[in-house]
Formats: sequence, C-alpha cells, structure tokens
Amino acid sequence: MLRLGLTGGIGAGKSTVARELERLGAVVVDADMIAREVVAPGAAGLAAVVAEFGEGVLAADGALDRAALGRIVFADPAARARLEEITHPLIAAETARRVAGLPAGTVVVHDVPLIVERGLADRYDLVAVVGADEEVRLERLVRDRGMSREDARARIDAQATDAERRAVADVWLDNSGSPEALLSQVRRLWHERLLPDARR
Repeated sequence: MLRLGLTGGIGAGKSTVARELERLGAVVVDADMIAREVVAPGAAGLAAVVAEFGEGVLAADGALDRAALGRIVFADPAARARLEEITHPLIAAETARRVAGLPAGTVVVHDVPLIVERGLADRYDLVAVVGADEEVRLERLVRDRGMSREDARARIDAQATDAERRAVADVWLDNSGSPEALLSQVRRLWHERLLPDARR
C-alpha cells in the first residue's frame, strides 16, 4: 500500500487532482468530507462544537452553519485551534477505519488540506502539493465559490504559505495554467511513480 498525502491551499485545485487519481484507480480518503460527517446532526462532534462556540453556529434546521463557524475560527487562531482539538481526533479515527483492510498494492490518497499546518507530512509515503498563484486562487474563490474577496483572503492567510508547502512536497503539481495541463501532470505522477511504488 502506498499512502499519498495530497494537499494545497484553498482554491488551488486539490479536488480536481483527487478526482483524477480516483478515476485512475486510487482510493481517496477525503478529510473535508469526513470533517463534515463528524459534525453532522446527531453526531457527538456537533454537540462538542456547539458547547464550545454556542448556539449561533447552528442553522435553523439544527445542522452546523459552516459559514457562521468559519467567520469565528478564520478570524481567531485560538478559536481555530479549539475547533481542531474537537474535530481532528474524530477525523483521524474515521480515516483509520476506512483504510484498515484495504488490499496490498492500493494507492491511498489522503486528501488533507492541513498537512503542512498540522505537521503531518511524515505520516505519508509521499506528499503531493497542488499549487497555484495566490491571485489565481483568490479569483477562483470569488468566482467559483461565491466568497467575498475579504473572506477568501482570510482563508488563504489562515493557511500555510507556498514556501512552507514546498518544504514538505515530494511532488509539486502546478495548477496556474489550464485544467488539461494539471491533469497531464497527475497522470504522469500516477503511471511513473504512484502505481510502480505501490506494487513493490
């Protein structure tokens, strides 16, 4: 089994890379998806988040209001750290459950936004970083996700810098150009490195 840590700043195109790797045959474990599941209505994680941050982080239907929570934690590093203390152990446990029992030779892609910020690079056989110029990412967040420039800037500023990501990257996937240019890099990575290493 080969464990690939896949990361990149918000708006860099990490999800595009993960989808292509899954299409090629990898098993993708999406930390963001798991993060949503551990704070779903009825989950112990949601109760813990509400206990920490108050009823104001709940939507009218009782689900987590992610935008309201985001406004709190992306403006306050101490609040973000408290949120991570609640959710990260839950995410780690669910991740371990999903990977247990996968067959030998599997390429497991751990799609994790905070590999650099959390010092997790040494947990993986390889770390691939999806990179794009900051202005490109900012424009994508405003255009594709409907964020204000201020919210987008706050999200980018709360994450690691490109220099910090490059320091842990075994592979840098440049997504400042066309989608096809990115996918071409992903296919080359799969055929030349991931699949051969997983089968050793």
